[in-house]
Amino acid sequence: MMKIYGDAKSGNCYKIKLVCELLQIPYEWVEMDLLAGDTQTASFLSKNPNGKVPVLELADGRCLAESNAIINYIAHGSNLLPAEPYDLALVQQWQCFEQYSHEPYIAVARFIEKYQGLPDDRREEYLSKQVGGYKALDVMEQQLTNADYIAGKTLTTADIALYAYTHVAHEGGFDLTNYPNIQQWFKRIENSANYVAMG
Repeated sequence: MMKIYGDAKSGNCYKIKLVCELLQIPYEWVEMDLLAGDTQTASFLSKNPNGKVPVLELADGRCLAESNAIINYIAHGSNLLPAEPYDLALVQQWQCFEQYSHEPYIAVARFIEKYQGLPDDRREEYLSKQVGGYKALDVMEQQLTNADYIAGKTLTTADIALYAYTHVAHEGGFDLTNYPNIQQWFKRIENSANYVAMG
């Protein structure tokens, strides 16, 4: 059975758990305490020299890091990951958007507030993240105007990648009241068979 090393409160780790649950793939969850330094031990660094979760460890000992690479690996051959080249590239396009235009703002703001308690020495950085975060939400809202899902008509790992931190964006100070398409998208994902909540 494969092992997932992760933090239950992390959106990047939640992506892995959600894909496994949606596809009913068995796994062993290994909870890591980031603030206690669990990811900096020699044992963990042998699995991911970058010292970050999530990490997927396969039964044969091989390891994969980086959340979107992991979910695409797990979803290979399923209905969550298209086989057609253009459709697959669209999924990857939105996953790149998540990593470069979404996560650095929404996830970081959430970390500063939820994990660190919004300390004074990070308040200015926290406020600066709001601009980029709302820009990413605006792009998503527009994309969902004429589509049920981020990359088209069906649920894919592109949705999982973006849902993970978007649905808890309020924990980083983002108000989603004016994003009705995103809110409807949340409901579609949450009504999926075998959906599991974060935590």
